[in-house]
Amino acid sequence: MILERTRTGFSAYAQEYPIYTSAETIPELLNNAFEAANLYFEEETILIAHENIMFEIDFKQFFKYYRVLNSNFLAKRIGMDPTLLSQYVQGHKKPSDKQRDKILSGIHQIGKELSEINLIQR
Repeated sequence: MILERTRTGFSAYAQEYPIYTSAETIPELLNNAFEAANLYFEEETILIAHENIMFEIDFKQFFKYYRVLNSNFLAKRIGMDPTLLSQYVQGHKKPSDKQRDKILSGIHQIGKELSEINLIQR
């Protein structure tokens, strides 16, 4: 499903099926998309799992929403010129498939690391 920013939040739509939804936040949108997909396939008794839905969002919208992820930090982390990644984020340049995969891999790695951390108070 393609995620897009709207005036009131976010929307998502499937390219191959008439499945559409919207929400104020991305987490809410992901849940709504999951419910919408299951409603669409309900008559066929097909149950859609979260891992069966892939979401796509462009660089500019991704970094605008997930401000906690600094593009400068990410660029250095994945061995990319920070200016080049900034141009992708601003929409001035479009990354090649190889560059896109490298960036996405770095984002996934950071996400994995963050999900494995527990904070303690001493």
